[in-house]
Amino acid sequence: MAELTQTGSPLPLPVSRPSIPSRTVRFGLPDQRTLLTWLFVGRVALAVATLIRAALVWTQTPDVSFIVSIGVLFAFLITAYGAYHTLIRSIDAGIGFLYVQSLADLGLVTLLVHLSGPHGGGVAALYVLVIAAYALLLPLRAGILTALMASGLYLGEAILARSAVPDAGFWGQVTVFSFVFVVVAFLGQRLRAAAAEQSELATELRRVRLEADEILKNIRSGVITVDGQGRLAFINPTAERLLDLSGQGLMGRPVLDQLEARSRELWHAIVEGIRKGRRVNRAEGSVLRSNGKQFPIGLSTTTFARESELQPSVTAIFTDISDLQQMQELHLRAERLEAVAALSASLAHEIRNPLASIRSSVEQLGRSPHADADERFLGQLVIRESDRLTRLLNEFLDFSRVRATNFKAVNLYTLAVDAVRLVREHPECVEGVEVQVIGERTILDADEDLIHRVVSNLVLNAVQAMGEKGKGRVVVTVDTPSPNELPNGSEFEQPVRLRVQDNGPGIEPELRERLFQPFVSGRPGGSGLGLAIVQRAVEAHRGLVLVDSAPDQGTTFTIYLHSKWPSEDTE
Repeated sequence: MAELTQTGSPLPLPVSRPSIPSRTVRFGLPDQRTLLTWLFVGRVALAVATLIRAALVWTQTPDVSFIVSIGVLFAFLITAYGAYHTLIRSIDAGIGFLYVQSLADLGLVTLLVHLSGPHGGGVAALYVLVIAAYALLLPLRAGILTALMASGLYLGEAILARSAVPDAGFWGQVTVFSFVFVVVAFLGQRLRAAAAEQSELATELRRVRLEADEILKNIRSGVITVDGQGRLAFINPTAERLLDLSGQGLMGRPVLDQLEARSRELWHAIVEGIRKGRRVNRAEGSVLRSNGKQFPIGLSTTTFARESELQPSVTAIFTDISDLQQMQELHLRAERLEAVAALSASLAHEIRNPLASIRSSVEQLGRSPHADADERFLGQLVIRESDRLTRLLNEFLDFSRVRATNFKAVNLYTLAVDAVRLVREHPECVEGVEVQVIGERTILDADEDLIHRVVSNLVLNAVQAMGEKGKGRVVVTVDTPSPNELPNGSEFEQPVRLRVQDNGPGIEPELRERLFQPFVSGRPGGSGLGLAIVQRAVEAHRGLVLVDSAPDQGTTFTIYLHSKWPSEDTE
């Protein structure tokens, strides 16, 4: 991946005040409960108007006023029952319930039309409102039936109220009214179907948004969107954590300055997207957090334009690739160690035999009766150095022979306890250093001898690191890591973890980069093969070894191993 570098002058973004988000207006039908509430309120108002109208004609037609009063009373009772059923008990209204309510409304309108004189005047238009309301509540056939009932009530009221036979004009008016009623019922049903479809689409949209929000909240990549004015439009929790930013406090505000302080590469990619519409497919950069910690990231950007913006918005997706780079370094380190192991084995075999001949010859010369004191002293010096070279060659051979062959069930905790006990008896073990083993019984399939060497080397190195101050603490921990504690890019189905942690002087950064290379040692007189052997032994078990250290902060070696070893890999 190509690395982004900052070029050119900073982007001259226009300065403007944060805009107030406009309110989204939705057009749609109210729900069933709201419609019924409106109908109940309208019915009560209509009943009151009917009673007032009946009272005005009480002296002229007392029998009609009495019948109208009884009808209004029934309308009040049906309204009270409907309100209790719908608003208080919150029971969904069925078709039968809605039919009863529609009859109450149509009957009340008919009474008012009857009191209003010939043809009902303009009051007859209330039929249309009732039909339209119930067309939104009832299915299509039931809505048309309600319209036909309205036409029948209007026709019956007109015939009963007229003493003469209705003329053609009246029948034409009834026909037009009936047609209007049916059309209103049909259109109301279509509107109801459209509202149901809109509600379904809105529900699906909310579901998709919730799923998208859930994905963005839980993915391990940071996602940030900056609009064309350089203001923060979106940031997910991972991006907040990686960039050490507060999304809630910066939302809708300029954020480019904060991004530039955190990551020049990320800032440059977003600025180029806003200014030139340029997209970044794959790039690398780094993030510097407020606590001084720096880590590499991989990033990509995309742009999208809005009609209300002169410049496009940019969305950047970035990921912490520290673990990925570490995994790549581990693989390269393993390949280098394998090559060095092959060379070490070859050189050791080539040197060992001539060295043994030289040692034997010098030893015989030193025992000769003709040898003087100086010759004997030089002979002992050659023999002593030959022995030292022989031990070094043996370490080379041990390094080259690291192979995991004898797999069996091993209790890692017991093995760690035995290794620590052996280190305590080592002549180079520093007095005053406390060594503690923490954990419980943990079984894994492994080569016991190799894992024992791994633990022994790490614990001995930790103890020897305390040599200067002569005191300290080494903690060996055996446990089972959770999936989110595993390094990114690693594949462990049932992992076990071994950690060796000390509070010693730590490792210098320049040495840490070469720590696992052969012949690299931070201790005077060391061969530099101990950690190389650890690396090869862990690689032989298809595991990982990681180190975390800083000057005066101590050192922690972490090893991840498989608890179950595939049988085909042991053959």
